[in-house]
Amino acid sequence: MSHEHLTSGRVLTRTTILAVVLLACLILAGSVGAVRVPVLNLLGLGESLDGEDRLLFLRILFEVRLPRVLLAAILGGALTVAGIVFQALLRNPLADPYILGVSGGASLGGVTALLLGLGAGTGLVSQFGVPGFAFLGALLSLILIERIASHDGRFTVHTILLTGVIFNAFCAALIFFIQSIASLEQLHAIVFYLMGQVPDDLGYLSIGGFALVSTAVAISLFAMARDYNAMAMGEEGAIQVGVDIERIKRRTFFLGSLLTGMAVSVAGLIGFVGLVVPHLLRIILGPDHRLLIPTGFIGGAVFLVLADLLARTLAAPNEIPVGVVTALVGGPFFLYLLRSKGRDYAFS
Repeated sequence: MSHEHLTSGRVLTRTTILAVVLLACLILAGSVGAVRVPVLNLLGLGESLDGEDRLLFLRILFEVRLPRVLLAAILGGALTVAGIVFQALLRNPLADPYILGVSGGASLGGVTALLLGLGAGTGLVSQFGVPGFAFLGALLSLILIERIASHDGRFTVHTILLTGVIFNAFCAALIFFIQSIASLEQLHAIVFYLMGQVPDDLGYLSIGGFALVSTAVAISLFAMARDYNAMAMGEEGAIQVGVDIERIKRRTFFLGSLLTGMAVSVAGLIGFVGLVVPHLLRIILGPDHRLLIPTGFIGGAVFLVLADLLARTLAAPNEIPVGVVTALVGGPFFLYLLRSKGRDYAFS
């Protein structure tokens, strides 16, 4: 059997296993909450329910739980894939989806919308005001960072990284300024937004659109998986095997930033997803990006679905921001990984 067929078989096997795990997590997350929903019973796999109970559970499941659970899965997958490709682009295993600056612009846009009161009340303005402003901020940041980091039509990794770090710092300063002039109610909303939380008020149409774009971007990044493997040898080595380095760097920056910007616009800053999950997958599967990208999308979905489940249930009836949960879980776990297997993470 050729190496190509072997790799394809490994991709299919690993993604299938993770897909089954994800399905089990979706059922668990749909079942557990303030009211326990017997999902298996609703699927006809247990005792039958009477009409009123069945109707009540169906409404809770499909109107409250499922939209949030599905959105958490998509967000986790998007952030993980962004982390994987940014780590490949920068050849730095410590890179995360927020390192290149677009997250700062998206956060600034979202915080500005909250200051203007666009997140309060009901209706389309309330539902889409903050995500809309945040995504606009992400797009403007993407354009600005690209203009600053480019020189004579070329992208250098160090310039991209330095520009992103400085831009994030500048946006953070503006966010602190906004917090200083916000009212107590606005400040509370801003803090929770920046902590990261999966919203439960997005409709299926919005979630479907986000899923479609995220999947399309992930597939486009997967098409460059061989190039990412070659880039692990360094730019000169990749050029020698025919990789168009400038094209790969630009596409990775734009597509990875698009995933990051969409995630931040919807849910704020949810840390460690794009850092811990790629490392864990490298330990299990190795460094081949043909495996990492598809399994990362599903593995990230599993991670954030479970983290959001903990956020909803640990302090019930109160809710913890999911960004706090991912930090509390991911931080110590990441330190453990660095301590126990740190040498395995270095790119060659």
